[in-house]
Amino acid sequence: MTASFFNRVGAIIIILWLGIGLAACSNFVKGGDNRHNIPLAPALVKALQDMGSSPGEGMVIRIFKKEAQLEVWKRTTSGQYKIFKTYEICSYSGNLGPKFKEGDYQSPEGFYNISPGLMNPNSNYYLAFNTGFPNKFDRANGRTGSNLMVHGDCKSVGCYAMTDAGIAEIYALARESFKGGNPSFQVQIFPFRMTTAALAQNASSPHVDFWRNIKEGYDLFDVTKTPPAWDVCEKRYVFNPTATGLDAMGPCPAVTQNAEVEARKVADTKALADAANVVERQVAEQAAIKARGEAVSGFFGSIGNVFGAGQAQPAAPAPAPLPPVSQ
Repeated sequence: MTASFFNRVGAIIIILWLGIGLAACSNFVKGGDNRHNIPLAPALVKALQDMGSSPGEGMVIRIFKKEAQLEVWKRTTSGQYKIFKTYEICSYSGNLGPKFKEGDYQSPEGFYNISPGLMNPNSNYYLAFNTGFPNKFDRANGRTGSNLMVHGDCKSVGCYAMTDAGIAEIYALARESFKGGNPSFQVQIFPFRMTTAALAQNASSPHVDFWRNIKEGYDLFDVTKTPPAWDVCEKRYVFNPTATGLDAMGPCPAVTQNAEVEARKVADTKALADAANVVERQVAEQAAIKARGEAVSGFFGSIGNVFGAGQAQPAAPAPAPLPPVSQ
C-alpha cells in the first residue's frame, strides 16, 4: 500500500476522533454569548486544590428548602466528598413537601441524577440544569410536572432560582466535572436539614413518611461522605441495594446496612413517637379544660335556674294615661 493511502486513512481517523470529541462537548459549545463556557475563576480552582480536589472530580449538590441553601460537594483524593461551597437560594416556590402534580407550584424533593443532556446553556434564566423531575420514584407514585430547573434570574415557578452569579459558578463546576469523565452528578433535595430533632418538629406533617424515606439517603451521605446509589421499589426509594434495575412497584431487595444509619433510624422512631405522645397529651389537656369549663358553666346555670324558680315576676307597669283630647 502507498504512503498516500495511509495518510488518507490517518486523516479520516483524526477527523472521526475530533467529531466524537466535539459531539461529547456539544452541550457546552452551542449558541448564545458563551456564558456557559466561562472558565472557573482561578480562586475557585485554587480552593479546590487546597481541599484535595480538582475541577474534573465528581460532585454532589444538596438543596435545603427551609434554609434556602444549595451546597456543592466535591470528591477529594481520599475518595470521600467534602463540602466546597454553599450558595443562597434566591427563590423557590411552594411549601415544605414534595411536588405532586403539574401546576401545583411546588419545587420537588428527592434524589435526582443530572447528566449532560439535562444542562441548558441557552436558558431564558441565564443558565440552568433540569432536575430530571419526574424521576423513577415520582412516576411510580403518579407525580407529574415538567421543566423543574435550578437556574438564575431569581424567579421561580416550581424551580430553584439562584442569582446569576451563583448559577454561573454551579454550572461551570458541573461542566468541568463532566469534562473530567463523570457521566452524571447527584442532586439531593430535602425540606430541611434532616436531623432527628428537625424531623420530630415536623411529626404532624402528612409528608413525614416520605421524609423518613429520603432521610435514609441523607444519613448515608452524612455518615460515609459518598453519594449513595439509589433505586425505587415498592414505590419508595431504596439506597445501596444489592440488586439493580428494580421494578418500581415490585418487592425491594436486601440493602447494604450501615450501623450508624440504623441507629439513627431507631432514634427517629423514638423521637417521632415522643412527639406524637406530646401532641396527644396536649389534645387531651385541651379537651379536659374545655369539658371542665362546660361543666362549671352548666353548674352555675343550674344554680341560677333553681334560685330563679317560684319567684313572682314583677308586674308590667300600668300604661300612662292618655293626654286629653283637644277640642
